[in-house]
Amino acid sequence: MLLLKNLALLLFLAITACNSSNQNNEQVSETDKNENQATLISESQETDWKKKDGLFAEMTTSKGSIFIELFYKRAPMTVANFVGLAEGTISNNAKEAGVPYYDGLKFHRVVPNFVIQGGDPLGNGTGGPGYKFGDEFHPDLKHAGPGILSMANSGPSTNGSQFFITHTATPHLDNKHSVFGKVVEGMDVVNAIEQGDDIVSLKIMRKGSDAKKFKADDDAFKSLQAGAAEKMAEVKAAEQEAMKAAQLELTEMDAWVKKNYPKAKKTESGLFYIVEKEGTGKPAEAGKTVQVHYTGKLITGKKFDSSYDRNQPIGFPLGQGRVIPGWDEGIAMMKEGGKMKLIIPYTLAYGERGFGDIIPPKAPLVFDTELVSVAE
Repeated sequence: MLLLKNLALLLFLAITACNSSNQNNEQVSETDKNENQATLISESQETDWKKKDGLFAEMTTSKGSIFIELFYKRAPMTVANFVGLAEGTISNNAKEAGVPYYDGLKFHRVVPNFVIQGGDPLGNGTGGPGYKFGDEFHPDLKHAGPGILSMANSGPSTNGSQFFITHTATPHLDNKHSVFGKVVEGMDVVNAIEQGDDIVSLKIMRKGSDAKKFKADDDAFKSLQAGAAEKMAEVKAAEQEAMKAAQLELTEMDAWVKKNYPKAKKTESGLFYIVEKEGTGKPAEAGKTVQVHYTGKLITGKKFDSSYDRNQPIGFPLGQGRVIPGWDEGIAMMKEGGKMKLIIPYTLAYGERGFGDIIPPKAPLVFDTELVSVAE
């Protein structure tokens, strides 16, 4: 959870493919106004997947079949790995050449309302194909809803064979895990999967001339890895520019808020706020446990987290330093049912260091907050 000062990852559940030395480690991973539309765009404009040209996978499980469109044009390297393993055309140390890799494996990890995870030949989260390859991020492919197929990993460029399918939007995983497909039929099966359920078989379907030309063997995979490395360097450079754009010195804060939020009021500490709806319930007071819904964005408009995406507000004791200072101060001005926009300078947020590559150094934060309840 980004709000907690100790970043205990209460909400940022990990998607990891661990090795034996870090099996218990957890890792957390740009969304814009069009993220939902962008992620749902397929490789074809046809709405009925059965009538589309494209590359698809039929994953037969012990609970039924899941049909997945593979984004081979926007994530070709990751798709080539998945297809090559599924068809036994990519060399690995788990199964012999020509043997379908995923057939007979299990879903070794299921987190309700989050993900189902599979693709480990050992069945315990520590296995893989005997090699690792780099990340592949496309600006249109986000974890913006249920049914997103993405790679599990134990850190940057540690992809292997493990994958996950989302139950819900998980935007905090964007640019941490490589999205390469989406469920087009069978979400009821995804939602029914339990830990230990089987992947009976994984069959690849090529429809149309482009998909039939797509190669997924050792040579093709190696070639795609070389091209992906160059693309990722470009992506990283763009990310660095975006990080810089999200920074703002304190001396620039007043002018920026006046331009973008002219109705905002300022407290003595430097916190800016806009009351968007007056609450009529119990007031938030120090020491009481509050439940708050929120969406947090950088000043660039990039969303980094939202409790609404999880349909689960955050609960914490107010005024105890459990959240960033701007929250302790801002939420204390609210009553139940109230909504407030908080524009928080970096000194009341994550300071000069920021947090990883999620919150840049010296980054002001903009939160839309809703006080759901105050416990007596």
